[in-house]
Amino acid sequence: MDEIEPFAHFATDALHAGQEPEQWSSRAVVPLISLSSTFKQEEPGVNVLGYEYSRSGNPTRHVAEKCLAKLENGKHCMLFSSGLAATTCITQLLSQGDHLIAMDDLYGGTNRFFRQIASKNGVEASFVDATNPENVRKAIKPNTRMVWIETPTNPTMKVVDLQAVSAILKEHPDIFMVTDNTFASSYFQRPLDLGSDMVFHSVTKYLNGHSDVVMGAVVTNSDQLAERVRFLQNAMGPVPSPFDCYLMNRGLKTLHLRMQQHHKNGFAVARFLEASPRIQKVIHPGLLSHPNYEVAKKQMRGFSGIVSFCIKGGIEEAKTFLKSVKVFTLAESLGGYESLAEHPGIMTHSSVPEAQRVKLGISDSLIRLSVGIEDTEDLIADIEQALAKAIPQI
Repeated sequence: MDEIEPFAHFATDALHAGQEPEQWSSRAVVPLISLSSTFKQEEPGVNVLGYEYSRSGNPTRHVAEKCLAKLENGKHCMLFSSGLAATTCITQLLSQGDHLIAMDDLYGGTNRFFRQIASKNGVEASFVDATNPENVRKAIKPNTRMVWIETPTNPTMKVVDLQAVSAILKEHPDIFMVTDNTFASSYFQRPLDLGSDMVFHSVTKYLNGHSDVVMGAVVTNSDQLAERVRFLQNAMGPVPSPFDCYLMNRGLKTLHLRMQQHHKNGFAVARFLEASPRIQKVIHPGLLSHPNYEVAKKQMRGFSGIVSFCIKGGIEEAKTFLKSVKVFTLAESLGGYESLAEHPGIMTHSSVPEAQRVKLGISDSLIRLSVGIEDTEDLIADIEQALAKAIPQI
């Protein structure tokens, strides 16, 4: 799947949705950074522009929320101070005694939050492999209220058929479905169009795209869910700063261009690795060897720069590779313009219980790459020299 089929008007919406100069008295083409913590009221409790206190609403945040909502083909967007802050607010929609179903392979922080934080508040969690939608059906209990899907997953790149899971949940109108769309980005996948009730993003990653903002987002078409999440956003207060909203909004302007290069470079790296005798396994949803290739082809317009692979050998070979890369940087996170490499078992997923890591295939030899937008040849050359150092003899 080499060709990218972008959503209609995506680039235009990224540049113009929510950005109207008429909203500013100066008619500024670039949205302003509104740093004020409070706003003048015409009379007690009356504000024509709708802003009272910056936690409750901020003009710069409003601009960014409108733009992202449009890119997800959604009606409402709420931004948060981090991805986990957004996860916290979504989970607060549940009550003590409720049950949630989560994808078995998840970002380590989400896994930790459900197991160690939500559980303390009386919310029960079941983890299932939702690549088989029947596993979701079997896990539903009378007290199930939320299904949390991540696709593609972090770090083993499983792809879940969102339409199939959504069809099952239509039989249970008291359950809402959340899809973590971080790995695909709004450019390559729109879960709301595929039946999800809510889309979650770690905006820190591809949406911002410059590794200089920590932020989360929730997008939905449901007026009821939006009202409840917006209440929590204000009542709990985990909102991003106006400056971070400005940076994130600016990042959206080049999202379509960046994702095209991530797609190109990610594919090139995956194919190089698949042909290397030093590699045991390559995981990329665009490769024919991926077990969920047909689902990915059906619901995604293309792929990001995330490539996971198992190096031949074990922990020492993996460590040597990661210490030897030069263009890639050994660091957590992903989705920035720069290329990063990490060891999930030691780094991003170290909080996942070891038994579960083993079951999911997060082994000592697993390495996750976030392939950036550098020159393709330089990235492949860097991987090649690092592999040669890790495994000198083949």
